[in-house]
Amino acid sequence: MRVLVLGAGVVGTTSAWYLARAGHQVTVVDRQPVAGNETSFANGGQISVSHAEPWANPHVLPRVLKWLGREDAPLLWRWRADPAQLAWGLRFLVECLPGRTRRNIAAIISLALYSRRCLQALRTELNLHYDHLERGILHLYTDPKELAQAEQAARLMRQFGLDRDTVDVDRCLELEPALADARHLLVGGDYTRSDESGDAHQFTRALAEHARAAGVDFRYGTTIERLAAAGSKVAGVVVHNGKEPELLTADAYVVALGSYSSLLLRPIGLDIPVFPAKGYSVTLPLAEASGAPSVSLTDDERKLVFSRLGNRLRIAGTAEFTGYNLDLNPVRCQSLIERTRQLFPRLQTVGEPALWCGLRPATPSNVPLIGRSRLSNLWLNTGHGTLGWTMSCGSAAALAEMISGTRPDPDFPFLTC
Repeated sequence: MRVLVLGAGVVGTTSAWYLARAGHQVTVVDRQPVAGNETSFANGGQISVSHAEPWANPHVLPRVLKWLGREDAPLLWRWRADPAQLAWGLRFLVECLPGRTRRNIAAIISLALYSRRCLQALRTELNLHYDHLERGILHLYTDPKELAQAEQAARLMRQFGLDRDTVDVDRCLELEPALADARHLLVGGDYTRSDESGDAHQFTRALAEHARAAGVDFRYGTTIERLAAAGSKVAGVVVHNGKEPELLTADAYVVALGSYSSLLLRPIGLDIPVFPAKGYSVTLPLAEASGAPSVSLTDDERKLVFSRLGNRLRIAGTAEFTGYNLDLNPVRCQSLIERTRQLFPRLQTVGEPALWCGLRPATPSNVPLIGRSRLSNLWLNTGHGTLGWTMSCGSAAALAEMISGTRPDPDFPFLTC
């Protein structure tokens, strides 16, 4: 079939690769000049199956109340006169129920484990290099209550096949000696040896080149204006690249536009619960003897991650619900740097930090939307939230199977409308 993929982020690019490998004729459209240039550009750098506990869980509401009024809060909800944001927030509250949280964790782990295997196979097959490290992910805790709740989550994740093990402070320092100066802050952690880290932007750019060599047509610098629907199908996509609008047609269409997916779909009557959660990152260039960590870390109290990317340290995280605003908030950027200095007071850097923010496509449950929409030739691959890179290869491989008429392996609630 002729398949048109909308979006060249990590999800769209992996979708294009697996669809082309399945024998389809694939075209990718993106407004950026290169692949992976928006939300995939400077994310946390983790392949983190261990991050499967969704934001919506029974413990989050007291934390949100504690964070109210704090400009540097890990989760910042800015009230706006936006019905879509209000509807999303109400659904989020429903997903905090214990039974729904357990169901969502099971779905996320199933897809994420499958996706990590797909990534590892793809890396070997194509000899991909993207500053990746296979040293696991260590979650850190500075509050005994947070640690006790994490132990419960870890036990649940082990039931679903994830090797997330609770460890004491001594084991934390053994795994990552760079934390020695922060020993007095720590109360314990948990460690997932099978998780990985690396640069998602480098990965996406490299995979896009392989996809192009395999026959995928990337149309960069092309803005998607709207979908043209005709009855129960999509008739085409109206695009432009500074010239007259053009109608692109295909046999099947894949929407992989991250947070912008909902804006594209709403005018044709498809209302999906995907809303932008703005995340921040700081990338620090490291001195030769930097004292930076090499094990990827997650600071659960601050909702931050730390990933070593060659001679750089990437610090990323938090969630700010403020619509499609991409302005950098200096308070939130500075809080990332200050927390880094608390944990690694002897860290040696060179040059200026690179500040960035991007819009994660969040569903209330953190479970992405993958599969066929109610329009017979329109497919979705969006809503991955903080786990876009973690789930990208598995989401794309599963979607390619569904479009090709076969059933994917993961036990996951794929869309089948």
